[in-house]
Amino acid sequence: MRNIRIAVPVLLACLALTACGQAGTGTSDPATEPGGATVTTSPSQPTPSDAAPPTKGSPSGATTTLTGTITPGVEPGCLLLDGYLLVGGPTDVLRDGARVTVTGRVQPDVMTTCQQGTPFMVESAKTA
Repeated sequence: MRNIRIAVPVLLACLALTACGQAGTGTSDPATEPGGATVTTSPSQPTPSDAAPPTKGSPSGATTTLTGTITPGVEPGCLLLDGYLLVGGPTDVLRDGARVTVTGRVQPDVMTTCQQGTPFMVESAKTA
């Protein structure tokens, strides 16, 4: 009888932990975020075999162009464009609510205090 009293709670704990491990495994496409941004990707060193059209999203290190409306992040001073956290760039152009076109590179390994968005290192920006 004592073994059953111990086995049942252990079994329930294992089931709960298994369910927690499977929660949140879905992925989201940054192109479905609010703001209606357009993503254009080009390789950093083009070759003749790169004739395929640009795809949504961006591999790390590839030059990417985003166009859309900037939204504020949850932390002060954090600006988002289509799920990307804008890092650097001209502060006179990159403002909340501005419709812009930015060029830069996705850097997912950069640490920030903004708690959201994939870091996007802005190389240039202009109003759209």
